[in-house]
Amino acid sequence: MRPVHISLAVLVAAVWGVNFTVIEVGLDHFPPLLFSALRFLAAAVPAVFFVGRPKVAWKWIVGVGLALGVAKFGLLFIAMDAGMPAGLSSLVIQIQAVFTAVFAFAFLGERPGRVRLYGMAVALAGVGLAAVDEGTSGPLGAFGLVVAAAACWGVSNVLTRKASPPDPLNFMVWVSTVPVLPLLGLSLLTEGPSRDLDALENLDLQGAGVVVYVAWITTVFGFGAWGWLLHRHPASTVAPFSLLVPVFGMSSAALFLHESVGPLRWAAAALLVGGVALTSRMPRKVQSADVPAPERAGAPA
Repeated sequence: MRPVHISLAVLVAAVWGVNFTVIEVGLDHFPPLLFSALRFLAAAVPAVFFVGRPKVAWKWIVGVGLALGVAKFGLLFIAMDAGMPAGLSSLVIQIQAVFTAVFAFAFLGERPGRVRLYGMAVALAGVGLAAVDEGTSGPLGAFGLVVAAAACWGVSNVLTRKASPPDPLNFMVWVSTVPVLPLLGLSLLTEGPSRDLDALENLDLQGAGVVVYVAWITTVFGFGAWGWLLHRHPASTVAPFSLLVPVFGMSSAALFLHESVGPLRWAAAALLVGGVALTSRMPRKVQSADVPAPERAGAPA
């Protein structure tokens, strides 16, 4: 990769990592489900008017929208609102690579090789170590919600592979239109109209900036740049940069939110990131720039 392309890949990883800190700030302004709904509303509008018509069947757009937008992000935002630290969330959510491999084997017949199985075991050991660390200092239930969110992300990854969208940015923008109404409905039912209205009436510049970041910077710029890189380089070259996400996530949370990161958490990070690296390793025969973008290693959403 050219130095400018390497810089772009690192920038995208930094944007996605810092996103967890921004979410933590946003949860001070909005209830979690309303915040998630606003994120997808801002990501879809006005972008949906510029990306053209959907290039895949609506069943895939709706399926990924529900699994990724409603389930994955809904659970993640609720977990962080319940006390799950931003830095740890950025780390644990990477277990999605293991869930993706398991679901791909169950529903797509993709058999994981020995190296991937070793990687899954190492990553699970990292999650277990992180659970021990969190269990001594924070809400273990919120930790479990992040693991559940990672499982939902794995489902959306498998659905995305089945959809095989030729234009990842077009696909992501249309997917962003799906979760808005379900999340708003769930927010009204569980968080209450008065809480939602109060958050919207008291919207300030920081709250608006948080929505812009998680929608336009993280989603539109992040996925657009990542898709651009995947169209120009083999997945085996681009995908490893996503392993920088928890590094930036934990570092930004420590810097801006003053979250402590002890030796046990760093050990968990080393195991999980190493395991995900092995789990995400593509077989030699498909490590080629000719592999279509949806078939390549995924990126954080």
